[in-house]
Amino acid sequence: MNDRVRDINGLDRVVHEPARLMIVTILSVVEAADFVYLLHATELNKGTLSSHLARLEEAGYVEIKKTFRGKVPQTLLKLTKSGRQAFEEYRKKLRGALSEGGSPKRGIVTFSGVE
Repeated sequence: MNDRVRDINGLDRVVHEPARLMIVTILSVVEAADFVYLLHATELNKGTLSSHLARLEEAGYVEIKKTFRGKVPQTLLKLTKSGRQAFEEYRKKLRGALSEGGSPKRGIVTFSGVE
């Protein structure tokens, strides 16, 4: 077993949760997105999306800005600088852990090696 696989244990748990990973991934490729767009893109319900956004905001990864578009309220969301850095670090660690495995081992894996 390679040592890099153990790096998975050190992944940022705030980002790693599947719903938050979806949110951060979407926000990483845009300047900002509104709540309704994220609602449709993630297929989460309003309460669940709000809860995950609040957790990301607490971590300092997402900025939530309430505005109006004409007379209609609009909630805009964007990744903060630290949110982008956290996502980039998450991607690097995960890529490293997954790519270090190389070709599959043949045989039975035991504590002492491959038989």
